[in-house]
Amino acid sequence: MRASKNVKEPCKKEACDIQACLTKNNFNSQRCLKVIELLQTCCEKLDYNSTHCASVSGLLKMNVNSKKSTLGNKA
Repeated sequence: MRASKNVKEPCKKEACDIQACLTKNNFNSQRCLKVIELLQTCCEKLDYNSTHCASVSGLLKMNVNSKKSTLGNKA
């Protein structure tokens, strides 16, 4: 039964990992970029068709914008 529940809730583990990381790091998203990227990868694989992707879409967008800024500064 658990396996079917996981299928019904794709990306849940990644979303929970982000929440745990943010809580541990006083909600500093810069310290949780690796777990944010894992959720982003999961969401991209599912074309963002997961409730867990919708709930953190703002955080994912911030991460993408942060990467673009960093890449722009290196040029």
